[in-house]
Amino acid sequence: MTAPPPGPRRGALALLAATQLLLITDTAIVNVALPSIGADLGSGPTGLSWVANAYLITFGGLLLLGGRVADLLGHRRVLLAGLALLAVASATGGLAPGAAALVAARAAQGAGAALAAASAFALLLLLFPDGPARHRALGAFAAMGGLGGVLGTVCGGVLTDLLGWRTTFWLNVVLAAGLGALALRVLDGRTGSAPGGRTGGADRSGPHHRGGFDLAGAFTGTAGLGLVAYALVGAAGAGWLSARTLTTGGAGLALLLAFAAVETRAATPLVPPAVLGRPGLGLANILAALAQMTLFPMFFLVSLHLQSVLGYGPLGGGLGLLPLSLVVVAVAPQTGRIIFRLGLPRTTTLGFVLLCAGTLWLALALRADGTFASTVLAPSLLLGAALPLAVVTTNVAATAEAAPEETGLTSGLVNTSQQFGSVLGLAVLVAVAAGRTGAVDASRAVAETAGHRAALLTGAALAALAALLSVRLHRGEPAAGAAPAPDPRTPDLRTPGPR
Repeated sequence: MTAPPPGPRRGALALLAATQLLLITDTAIVNVALPSIGADLGSGPTGLSWVANAYLITFGGLLLLGGRVADLLGHRRVLLAGLALLAVASATGGLAPGAAALVAARAAQGAGAALAAASAFALLLLLFPDGPARHRALGAFAAMGGLGGVLGTVCGGVLTDLLGWRTTFWLNVVLAAGLGALALRVLDGRTGSAPGGRTGGADRSGPHHRGGFDLAGAFTGTAGLGLVAYALVGAAGAGWLSARTLTTGGAGLALLLAFAAVETRAATPLVPPAVLGRPGLGLANILAALAQMTLFPMFFLVSLHLQSVLGYGPLGGGLGLLPLSLVVVAVAPQTGRIIFRLGLPRTTTLGFVLLCAGTLWLALALRADGTFASTVLAPSLLLGAALPLAVVTTNVAATAEAAPEETGLTSGLVNTSQQFGSVLGLAVLVAVAAGRTGAVDASRAVAETAGHRAALLTGAALAALAALLSVRLHRGEPAAGAAPAPDPRTPDLRTPGPR
């Protein structure tokens, strides 16, 4: 199979990167509007927390299933369905008369986002065979991820201040509808890839498509992931050892154990054991989760410190992350060249070492009487360089061995790892911050600074662990049926420099 021409691939990459930008922006934009939502709908802190949590639970719980459904039904078809569901749910949220209706709309938004995210990532893997072209495409995805958090914060602040919180939902409607219309033009309806491209979601010839659909695996896996996500996002409010957290978390883990048992016996498993047994796949997904356990809470803690301690408004808190995002946008396209020169393992280790150093520097620089320039600016620039190196390399390692009929599955796996890393990292680091803040007998600003510092030090420790694990990473060979091996003149990414 041959790659599609450069023109259609560029158009498809622009579409898929814009989809990634929309999904990341949507996570941040509503968070900024939460205080206004609470005042308008008369919802307290608990109800408001579920406006955010409902999205995270369905997003994290449905990513794996969404990726596998995309393999079976077609990646283009599932991408369009995800964008359509996201648009309809966003319109429902914009019209919600009360908090309960808004929470339900956010849950539906998360389901649409899961379908769109898994299928978009799978399409990227199909359109760009493993090698430098894929590294550049993954770099574009990483750049959009870094930019999306800031754009969401800034747009959320501007729209909420000027036009009201409901406009943040209607913006999603317009963008999702626009991306859906663009997908109909850019992506080939028969194959699910760019016109003239490689066989995509319509291909049922792979070994894992024969037979039928693994209903037992779909139920136990999705329900297990959803219950674990529910336990994690609610742990900060209910307590880690509360009956609700232990009951839902335990039930989720039991279902995941049942899922593992089902997959060993199913004729057409949702996650074939042979896929999980491939060298490097498990480690790559662990590293992807560890990266987000540090990065996602860091964005939250920096914005919180700028607003609650240093006195910036919501818009200022979002703009404080702009320098970091600009560095991400600048470095991400160069990640492929860095992998070429250093090799995949060394580049991954470099990314996590920089992530550890930047998070540690940020933790030690925080001051209750500081300024943005004296505390956040310089370490955030280092973190901006670390983010694409860590994210792109773990995605490369997690997807290098995927056959064409497994792209949705592997994208679902790595997306699930990243999403649960984000949720778990935020839950743990916020708990660390709250515990340390409560233990410090000082002014509110000093106590909160101590809490933020303790949480960031924990994040730095997680990044250090990932750096140690990454030295064992290697780039596996593509599975049978994957894209042909690269030209022999292309250097082996497992070793630095040309051979």
